[in-house]
Amino acid sequence: MAHALFPGTFDPPTLGHLDIVTRASGLLGRVTIGLAEHPSKKALFSVEERTELWRECVGGLSGVDVQPIEGLVVHACQAIGCDLIVRGVRSGTDFDYEMQMAGTNRSIAPGFDTLFLPAAPQLAHITSTLVRQIAHLGGEVEGFVPAPIVGALEARFRRS
Repeated sequence: MAHALFPGTFDPPTLGHLDIVTRASGLLGRVTIGLAEHPSKKALFSVEERTELWRECVGGLSGVDVQPIEGLVVHACQAIGCDLIVRGVRSGTDFDYEMQMAGTNRSIAPGFDTLFLPAAPQLAHITSTLVRQIAHLGGEVEGFVPAPIVGALEARFRRS
């Protein structure tokens, strides 16, 4: 049974992210969602908030854990005891970027492979950036994020 790390900022988690976690855990048995900070982005939700939101979203999934990670993804894999990295890809652009990252990760830590899972077609257009923009402008996000995230976004952007 493999143990995979699914790393990302997930600010906020989307239905696409949840789909990748669900499918990866079914294929591999164990998945740890690794919540990272992006050095060039200002996060909408703190790592602690995203950790709790993810835990609400995956509470019913067996073999799925959520924890913050720091530093290089391959170092987080080693620290957690993961065998591989899982990444979702929505498009050719994602694939090209993820291939570069997978090659770099393998150069740094030769024992680590990356498993690419294609996004479900009905979810491939969803990005955290678009969800944040829609929520900020008062739009409905129910079709893009899990239920716990809807409430968190509404609370964050509540207008007075």
